[in-house]
Amino acid sequence: MEREQITHEELEEGAVLALDFGKLKKVAACGQDLLPVAVQDADSGEVLIVAYVNEEALEYTRREGIAAFWSTSRNELWVKGATSGDALELVEIRVNCEQNSLLYKVRPKGKGACHTKDGEGRSRQGCYYRRLSGDGLEPV
Repeated sequence: MEREQITHEELEEGAVLALDFGKLKKVAACGQDLLPVAVQDADSGEVLIVAYVNEEALEYTRREGIAAFWSTSRNELWVKGATSGDALELVEIRVNCEQNSLLYKVRPKGKGACHTKDGEGRSRQGCYYRRLSGDGLEPV
């Protein structure tokens, strides 16, 4: 199924594989100088999300001790947990060898890190809750 034909709910909850290979074009088109940031639970090691930061988001994160990102879809600062309560407390920031990506090590302060909810309406721990299986997806 083509990505444009899939509903938002099917994209986030379904078993249909609809990868967004155009994401980096959309990121580049937002008009911000950005770096990718992987966000990892400092205690469990689980990768929670991958997002983007500009200088404003990085400075906010460093100053406030709460993970912040640049929303490429809304083109604004996104402070994780500001509306959901699922903040990510910063433990440390790591920089890769080429200084073109970051790793935030965090401690979740809410019920989860993902904006999606599970079947009981709870925030999911992280965004990687499905795995590839054949030509589709299955829950982990």
